Amino acid sequence: QVQLVESGGGLVQPGGSLRLSCAASGSIFSINAMGWYRQAPGKQRELVAAITSGGSTNYADSVKGRFTISRDNAKNTVYLQMNSLKPEDTAVYYCNAAIVTRSRIEYRYWGQGTQVTVSS
Repeated sequence: QVQLVESGGGLVQPGGSLRLSCAASGSIFSINAMGWYRQAPGKQRELVAAITSGGSTNYADSVKGRFTISRDNAKNTVYLQMNSLKPEDTAVYYCNAAIVTRSRIEYRYWGQGTQVTVSS
């Protein structure tokens, strides 16, 4: 059994910053790609940022230059530093990870989601 537990969401004013964390635990052999997605009301879930096990990153155009994804492989944790937040960043943010379990099979797991609200 594997769990992804997110933290760090909340209410912030436009221009502010938040840092999201997502820690994986359980029957883990290794973790490949990790990423953050978001879903705003009435919209489809979209990729925000992703990072490989080697540290290569990619970002949605809408967050480039404002958001930074990073990971701590020793802690099985991925982070999303969000700066210069805008009202349109308001959404539920979900962590996603491609995890190879101790049975040596890769599965994709999702976190429970954390609300980010950008409003004055």
